[in-house]
Amino acid sequence: MSSNQVPAKQAQVSSDVFGLLGAATDYAIDAAQRTVLFWDVMRQRGNQYREHLAETVPNVLTYEAELIIDGRTLKRPVNYGLVRIVPPKGVTVDPRRRPFVIVDPRAGHGPGIGGFKADSEIGVAFKAGHPCYFVGFLPEPVPAQTIEDIARAEAIFLEKVAALHPDADGKPCVIGNCQGGWAVMMLAAIRPELFGPIIIAGSPLSYWAGVHGKNPMRYSGGLLGGSWLTALTSDLGGGKFDGAWLVQNFENQNPANTLWTKQYNVYSKIDTEAPRYLGFERH
Repeated sequence: MSSNQVPAKQAQVSSDVFGLLGAATDYAIDAAQRTVLFWDVMRQRGNQYREHLAETVPNVLTYEAELIIDGRTLKRPVNYGLVRIVPPKGVTVDPRRRPFVIVDPRAGHGPGIGGFKADSEIGVAFKAGHPCYFVGFLPEPVPAQTIEDIARAEAIFLEKVAALHPDADGKPCVIGNCQGGWAVMMLAAIRPELFGPIIIAGSPLSYWAGVHGKNPMRYSGGLLGGSWLTALTSDLGGGKFDGAWLVQNFENQNPANTLWTKQYNVYSKIDTEAPRYLGFERH
């Protein structure tokens, strides 16, 4: 090797070393920045949760609503209520069109696909010019209320909606989401005359419903021996079954997503993902 080649070789080695150090430094800076921003998003999530709990009637509707019937004032009081969804600016509804009534699932105090985004069940009904109503609830049940009391209250709600639209072109279309769908079907079996079309989203009515090999909740019920665990949990809760347990069932379907993937997705896309993540966590 000539004397001229030695400095060139040394320069190449130095360049490679400094290149690796530079890349490592860039990675460390990026990771530190992402970590700070990630934990700031977690801070916002915590504040959002506490603010949500402090609300008198917590929900995640993106629409303005006005109370029609407070279930606590009924002969058999319940913590449910009927509200009218106020059409947003630029949306016109026809009171003669069939009204839509969305029933909130008890697993968590939020309407989910019902109305926490503009492109939702409420949003689609509004686009077609239909009046919209929403059945939601307070977090704490009225002492001694039963599922039968809730069914009676929902019947009163539907009677009220029908009375508000005597010239409608059909009976109310009722959408029941998840547990709300089962509640709707129980009421429809008793008072079918109250209903127009019934849409139940995520409310399988048979134990074999679902996709074979997927969605293990359909199997967990059988493996756990049926409804005794729900009854036991209710007894341990002093007569109350917290809807959060139902949400936990969904989370348990894919613990890796719950504990890791969801958070890593925010970390890896920290510049753009925070609004979507916080919006869904609020729900």
